[in-house]
Amino acid sequence: MGHSIAKGASSERIWSRDFVLILMSNFFIFLGFQMTLPTIPLFVKKLGGNDQLIGIVVGIFTFSALLLRPYAGHMLETKGRRFVYLTGLAIFVLSVGSFGLVNSLVFLFLLRVVQGFGWGFSTTASGTIATDLIPAKRRGEGMGYFGLSGNIALAFGPTLGLALTGITSFRTLFLICALLGLLALLLSSRIHYKQVEKQSVPMKRWDIYEKSALRPSLLLFFITVTFGGIASFLPIYSAEKGIEGIHWYFLLFAIALMISRTFAGRLYDQRGHQAVFIPGAILILAAMFLLAWLPSSIIMYTAAILYGLGFGSVQPALQAWSVKESPVNRRGMANATFFSFFDLGVGIGAIAFGQIAHLFGYSSIYMTAAGSIVISILLYFWFLSTKRG
Repeated sequence: MGHSIAKGASSERIWSRDFVLILMSNFFIFLGFQMTLPTIPLFVKKLGGNDQLIGIVVGIFTFSALLLRPYAGHMLETKGRRFVYLTGLAIFVLSVGSFGLVNSLVFLFLLRVVQGFGWGFSTTASGTIATDLIPAKRRGEGMGYFGLSGNIALAFGPTLGLALTGITSFRTLFLICALLGLLALLLSSRIHYKQVEKQSVPMKRWDIYEKSALRPSLLLFFITVTFGGIASFLPIYSAEKGIEGIHWYFLLFAIALMISRTFAGRLYDQRGHQAVFIPGAILILAAMFLLAWLPSSIIMYTAAILYGLGFGSVQPALQAWSVKESPVNRRGMANATFFSFFDLGVGIGAIAFGQIAHLFGYSSIYMTAAGSIVISILLYFWFLSTKRG
């Protein structure tokens, strides 16, 4: 009996060698990515681009990742986790390292498409690998810890990227980002991947999503629309207003994100998404209103904290919800569906906000983003009224 109790306790354990390795790999690839997040718009400006072109260059990355995710989800079941993850990381490393050779917007545009392919493969795979390694009863908590690895990278990545642009060239910056991706590749090669029964059935033409993941993924779409406005335009918006300390915004946002993830996933496991989604969405809504106003750095920092607490609560809960009801052999597609809507929100947000900024000014971006959060909240209540989550 004692042996069975010990075995049961072990089966519910989150922390293992392989889970630590996927967290470390995820940290380094996200660090390399986050360092480019606020610096790509500056690079586009250097190459002669305007706000509209910034939106397009940021958006095309997410759209190319979006196109690949359904195939990545299917390949996770046919080719295995290892093949998809390592391939995605390798493509990411090669594309980011090549940014340093760019001297035209056309070349940058093409490389961003390639980078999106690598990002689509690697992030779909990493989320699925983490899901494999986490006990089902602790999935919300475990995905919260997994998300922390990316959040810690977010705490340092944008600030480090912006700092490096002030002391070195863009070529050196992108080379450092590529080396971080290479480190992620080396770490991920040491993971003992869970063996799944590989599916030999060819991918159906329209098998591009997992139905059970649609509702949480659609909610995520309207939330991540806000991402495009912050990542692409907040550094430029704050500079236009004469507000300094944008690097502190990203740091405070990431710290708040990490704090919320320490309890939000566990709260989801115990009480469901009803206890997490609405409070988190309201915090994000408040942050958007503050950014639209933005009279001072203190308000900007307050918005960072609110946004971090809100997004850090909502995102892992929605991801856990998206795989909760999916069949074991469709977890790859469930994660692909979830991240596809994530990409779609960021991409549409970046491109649409580029046009809005050009026509109406930067403040209008965040009022529009607030409207997107309201839509997500209303949609959530509609889902609850039509079918139990």
